[in-house]
Amino acid sequence: MSSDTRPANDRTRPSPPSEGMAGLAKGLAVIEAFGAERTQMTVTEAARAVSLSPAAARRCLLTLTELGYLVQEDRYFRPTPRMMRLGEAYLEGATLPTLARPFVEAGRDELGESMSLAVYDEGTALFVARAEVHRIVSTGVRLGARLPAYASATGRVLLAGLPEEERERYLRTCEPRRTTPHSVTTIPEIRDRIEAAAAEGFAVTDEELELGMRSMAVPVVDSAGRVHAAMSTSVFVARVTMEEMRRRYLPVLRAQASALGRLL
Repeated sequence: MSSDTRPANDRTRPSPPSEGMAGLAKGLAVIEAFGAERTQMTVTEAARAVSLSPAAARRCLLTLTELGYLVQEDRYFRPTPRMMRLGEAYLEGATLPTLARPFVEAGRDELGESMSLAVYDEGTALFVARAEVHRIVSTGVRLGARLPAYASATGRVLLAGLPEEERERYLRTCEPRRTTPHSVTTIPEIRDRIEAAAAEGFAVTDEELELGMRSMAVPVVDSAGRVHAAMSTSVFVARVTMEEMRRRYLPVLRAQASALGRLL
């Protein structure tokens, strides 16, 4: 006896078609393929990057060019400033970056250092809010920038807030790279740093990503104990000692992150 309980006249109807737009999905995949390490692409490179046929990749690239998001020079396609509008839709309209702005600004004003807020996104710390201190030499972090989660103070705080299964899945697939002599590149060491971030409620890096730079990050936690983001600051080694960061910077970061967390 059949277990199908639908009326007889419904059982012959085909399943409704998906309402998704395959072409839009392909175009967005091509957009996401551009980045700091892939600033321009040919049709062949785009097809390989997003697992499309060359014909489909070419249609996506030409459509994005017609819409003003890309410009074509010979065989290569490059993003135009119009591409920034896609990110602005999140940065201007999303609740978290909007709520975070006064808190990163308050931290900047108290410490005299640039402050940032980042969220976890596909194995990276994605920076969604920032308050700058203008100096001749910048610390280099900008809105929309990404740092590898395993290597950054911000990323380790965010990883510490993930469910254990998700965190371990990430550690099984990540491929650490050495960028300075101080980089931590073994999975056991990285796991230890993440566990320390969870236990201590903050993380630091000392010239691990870039020589001459130190960073500190704390979690932004809501009333239910969920980690939504990480608030951080980076300083030049020649200007601020690690001892000063722990003594003076950590309380400010924690105070501003806690105030933001109470709104979430």
